[in-house]
Amino acid sequence: MYQRPLERISIAGTVKLWGSPGRAGGLPKGNYLRLSVTDRCNLRCRYCMPAEGTAKVGHGDILSYEELLRIARTAVTIGVEKIRVTGGEPLGRRGIIGFLRQLAAIPGLQRLVLTTNGVMLPEMAAPLRDAGVESLNISLDSLRQQTFASITRGGDLRQVLAGIAAAESAGFRFIKINVVVMRGINDDELEEFAALTLDRPWRVRFIEYMPTLAEPGWETTVVPGAEIMARLSRRFAMTDEASENLAGPARYQRIAGAAGLIGVITPVSCHFCGDCNRIRVTSRGIAKSCLLDRGTIDLRPILAGGDDTALREALCRTVAEKPDRHRLEEGSNRQRQIAMAGIGG
Repeated sequence: MYQRPLERISIAGTVKLWGSPGRAGGLPKGNYLRLSVTDRCNLRCRYCMPAEGTAKVGHGDILSYEELLRIARTAVTIGVEKIRVTGGEPLGRRGIIGFLRQLAAIPGLQRLVLTTNGVMLPEMAAPLRDAGVESLNISLDSLRQQTFASITRGGDLRQVLAGIAAAESAGFRFIKINVVVMRGINDDELEEFAALTLDRPWRVRFIEYMPTLAEPGWETTVVPGAEIMARLSRRFAMTDEASENLAGPARYQRIAGAAGLIGVITPVSCHFCGDCNRIRVTSRGIAKSCLLDRGTIDLRPILAGGDDTALREALCRTVAEKPDRHRLEEGSNRQRQIAMAGIGG
């Protein structure tokens, strides 16, 4: 694994790198941390991991909750305002509710959110809300049981729908439904998904398929965001919606009179790298500035050393070296396999 050397960076200079528009420094280049707590998952989604799954990582090989909390607290001190807890499937890690409660209590953290496949939400939605999680991103790639089972390699759509209902009952105001659009697989459901926003205040987000598993001929699977919106525009009258503070890369529109919003995320057809405000830390302690970036910083030796200044500098370095764009279309990257479950999506 290629690793950038960790050069020392002046903490005094970080004000130029971090913070939202209302804070010193202006542009939010790194105010959003995606923190993975596990690379294990109870589904095997075809775009996320190989059919056989991934090599199991021992409990001792992933960061402890104490180490994850230390990273989170340090990140907030230098400008992170939003933390998204991811996996794998984060709800599958034992003790997750207590960990989330501690995250929510970090002074200065404005938003704590979580991404889940929804399978365990029927039982855990209420405890998540009580712990301080503000919003949920729920993966749902089909509204048809057979298609859903095919994409997830055995998942039960009814569990996820029950989980969404439980999240509503628990009082989650912000529920985002993430749909990875794949030509010939689920792109005939665009209108059905968009219609979910008519009566519910959900945000249905269509995400372009990314070839993270280096499948040959992946280009034929991608449905560009422009095509998605053109197809929806033939069915619905829509208007643009402004992005909220601390929002991710989605660009939103609203069907006339609808309670919710439709979003499109275009990592393949339209680079948003220049506006990206996210950094990632994997469950094994690897800091990444970009999902597809080869450069990484291993935080484990720093955590073991107990030097919070070095930890701040490492996180600042991750932000400072965010690429201006990914290199997805280049041959060397097309051949690389990236199991999304091991990175946090």
